[in-house]
Amino acid sequence: MTTADLAAITGIDVPTGLFVGGQWVKGGGEIAVTDPATEETIAEVADGTVEDALDAVGAAHAALPGWAATAPRQRGECLRRAWALMIERSEALARLMVLENGKALPDARAEATYAAEFFRWYAEEAVRLDGALVTAPAGTNRILVTRQPVGVSVLITPWNFPAAMATRKIGPALAAGCTVVLKPARETPLTALAVADILREAGVPDGVVNVITTSSSGRFSQAVLADPRVRKLSFTGSTEVGRVLLKTAADTVTNCSMELGGNAPFLIFEDADIKAALDGAFLAKMRNGGEACTAANRFYVHEAVADEFTAAFAARLGALKVGPGLADGTELGPLVNEDTRSKVASLVDEATAAGGRVLTGGITPDRRGYFYSPTVLDNVPPDAQILDQEIFGPVAPIVRFSAEQDAIDWANDTEYGLVSYVYTGDLRRSLRVAEALEAGMVGINRGVVSDPAAPFGGVKQSGIGREGGHDGLLEFTETKYIAVDW
Repeated sequence: MTTADLAAITGIDVPTGLFVGGQWVKGGGEIAVTDPATEETIAEVADGTVEDALDAVGAAHAALPGWAATAPRQRGECLRRAWALMIERSEALARLMVLENGKALPDARAEATYAAEFFRWYAEEAVRLDGALVTAPAGTNRILVTRQPVGVSVLITPWNFPAAMATRKIGPALAAGCTVVLKPARETPLTALAVADILREAGVPDGVVNVITTSSSGRFSQAVLADPRVRKLSFTGSTEVGRVLLKTAADTVTNCSMELGGNAPFLIFEDADIKAALDGAFLAKMRNGGEACTAANRFYVHEAVADEFTAAFAARLGALKVGPGLADGTELGPLVNEDTRSKVASLVDEATAAGGRVLTGGITPDRRGYFYSPTVLDNVPPDAQILDQEIFGPVAPIVRFSAEQDAIDWANDTEYGLVSYVYTGDLRRSLRVAEALEAGMVGINRGVVSDPAAPFGGVKQSGIGREGGHDGLLEFTETKYIAVDW
């Protein structure tokens, strides 16, 4: 596929170079971008070197004083214009995401709108960097607290939400007065480059936003985190990679925000509204085809309603239309690559060997592309391996329970703690269980918790810090205390 073909399908001209200091430049080679539905190359983007990465850090460092001194309202207006451009081009961005990520077009359209909202939210938050002024308890002086931009920020984003994960980091960083170097996943670089071009068009000064696409993620991270000009790392990805980056960042004591893996439990009690639980379970499991850190990974269903729920859920997933994301009526696209599909298939095989029963799916379709059929597994043992790790695919393992405490204990029996879901008709129970669940976020009778205005993040090994809301803005600031007496 040529760049002209790509532009004809998406409706926009997508840059393919590195974005450094406001200029599109060539790298040290090229990276092929593959369409997961066809396994064919759709574009080639620049493969950035370590030198390119350090050039980007230099550009961000040079632009930092001017951007930090820019009036908050002016920074916000740049983000507001970027929001408007993203909304105007949302269909083009959605189609671009389908091509490089594989997700179905309805999912991609939802992401394009969601991603743009981070720019609008932080356009408004840019003028709300508050501080504090109080009298010291002894009455001897005043305590003045201000917040300043943390500095040059390296942003590393995953492939599953190529637009939203970029805007969720760029928005607060720019609002706080930081400059950034973004490294998108090698599987989905085109969307990040398109967003960077939108920010350029929106009036963001040269050097404030830089984008490096590279096939050498490890070398990139080692180089930029060793550079003393870099003062912030914001990473979204697996817990395994997050641990490595935290160790690397420790050498320079770099400020880190980490949004890592999840293993979300979905609890359905006997007094739940089953129709509502089905709708919520479908959203929590099948949003983005299950390739989301917030995806419901384990379903704990009370035995009194388990037969009703599992039969209806299997029928709903079994009826989904699977195919290329841009095809008419497609509801579920392919997984992102062969490694992901193989992992999903292996987990299903292990679960069935352990005693789980396939109600629908459980097969790899005989077709080109990285497809896997939507799958529901019933009577999965509480100690099955599939319950211990992220599935990252359209597979729903169901465990039956009878006692509330068992459901809570099983839900908490994981190193992860990103999000949990609870369905019950009892308000007291919903809050009691929500408090007991070890998670940074809990959806009560809701299958989606993500919102640009809410603090997104987890506990335990699901991460450090929060994205979204006012908390997301503060992640890109340093607190300064000034002792003064007048």
